[in-house]
Amino acid sequence: MNRIVDFVKKNYVEIILQSIIHFILFLFFSYNQHDEESFAYYKISFFLNYASAAIVINYFLLPKYYYQKKFKSFFILCLIVISAIILIDEYVLEQIYFPDTRGTYFPGIAFTLVETLPIIIIFVGFKLGWDFNKKQSEIDALKNLVKESELQFLKSQINPHFLFNNLNNLYSYSIENSPKAPSIILELSSVLRYMLYDCKEDFVLLTKEIEHLKNFTALNELQIEERGIIIFNNTTPIPSNYSIAPLILNVFIENAFKHSTNSQSEDISIKIGITISSEGILIFTCENNFLPITNSNYNSKGIGLENVVKRLNLLYPEAHDLQISDLNTIYKVVLKMQLKPTPKC
Repeated sequence: MNRIVDFVKKNYVEIILQSIIHFILFLFFSYNQHDEESFAYYKISFFLNYASAAIVINYFLLPKYYYQKKFKSFFILCLIVISAIILIDEYVLEQIYFPDTRGTYFPGIAFTLVETLPIIIIFVGFKLGWDFNKKQSEIDALKNLVKESELQFLKSQINPHFLFNNLNNLYSYSIENSPKAPSIILELSSVLRYMLYDCKEDFVLLTKEIEHLKNFTALNELQIEERGIIIFNNTTPIPSNYSIAPLILNVFIENAFKHSTNSQSEDISIKIGITISSEGILIFTCENNFLPITNSNYNSKGIGLENVVKRLNLLYPEAHDLQISDLNTIYKVVLKMQLKPTPKC
């Protein structure tokens, strides 16, 4: 009894729709245009006979055999069920309701199938369509879960990577008793607060992300001191009605500082630019110089760059264009992406 109650609770929507379809088909099936009475009550028994066959096929044969890819067993059992329905139809119900007319002869397989199969096919077809739609919803939900899990995994790789690099730098300044250590702590606190509390969603306000990028750039700029020039330029006002995936642009800026500072001790040049068109297209550029002798093949490697490419493909499919060039001593990234409008509350 408990299994029946659980089944009803789990499939109540399907049961309601099945009941409606049964009722509609019953009305069409029971209408008798040859009798004076428009409703032929004897067809209730015939209809229940066909409906019982559909129930056996839908809730026993389909899940146990067809969905388990036991097609041969499924079709054989379907033939047995339909044959049993025909026998009940001809040798039980016909004998009860028409003992002197239709019950005296067998009209043939073809005639009987034409009368029997349409109702069963409609019921089975509805069940197949319902199960397909349900399975497709489960697949879509699974895809979303996998996508969300992968994005969370990629994010978890970005944050420790950033924290590891900056804690090492902070440790070095602390040993030297540098007066810049407190400033680094404040900048790092601001950046980490954004990463930990504001980046939980797939998308954040564009204004917050760019503010974070400025803080992140300032944090790294403290390490360069007088050894180079850092330019962060956004030539257009930042609209408040667009959102962006958090930390997408962060990796390129981090790499620019890492590659420049690792390959040279002076004349460091890093230029960062952000423009947003009226159609919501963001153009991000990040250019840095490096010494190829000490930095050969270093720019194109690393988990961070691989992660950001994966995230772009997941979150902006066919809505972004990433170009990376490595010419002589200049490494340049140009990313164009269609921003997503911020949902209205």
